[in-house]
Amino acid sequence: MKSLNSISRSESPLLGRGRGEASYFTIQELCASATAQREGIDNRPPTSAYHLLHVLVEQLLDPIREAWGAPILVSSGYRCKELNALVGGAKNSHHLLGCAADLIAGSKAEHRRLFELIRQMQQAGKIRFTQLIAEDDFRWIHISYVPSDLRCQVIGDM
Repeated sequence: MKSLNSISRSESPLLGRGRGEASYFTIQELCASATAQREGIDNRPPTSAYHLLHVLVEQLLDPIREAWGAPILVSSGYRCKELNALVGGAKNSHHLLGCAADLIAGSKAEHRRLFELIRQMQQAGKIRFTQLIAEDDFRWIHISYVPSDLRCQVIGDM
């Protein structure tokens, strides 16, 4: 999956960050899937998921990317039911709603640093989330934002 969050804000075919600002992330990036492409699965989000992807970016992904100061790859964002089942996602996955993203920042060490940065941002009151998970011993970071459930659950320790 190609990351577009390293291009300048003025060039981004963006989601928008309110206040007229562009985003580091695009809907295309958040819905891209090599598996869906290979299997001929239409992974375009319905209107409800499209809206929630915007909220995810505005409330979490853009602020995290801004604080991180370097590109972050979304390895998995929105997943339709067929794609979610094919990749072994949970039946109640937040990815199905357009409320979750799996983040890649480089090495496991960088993922640990990013995970800690996200925890610090939450503790400082800068962001709220539903779940923050260090997946598979920090191979990637899962983060979700379900507006009605901002419990700030953290799974995985440093």
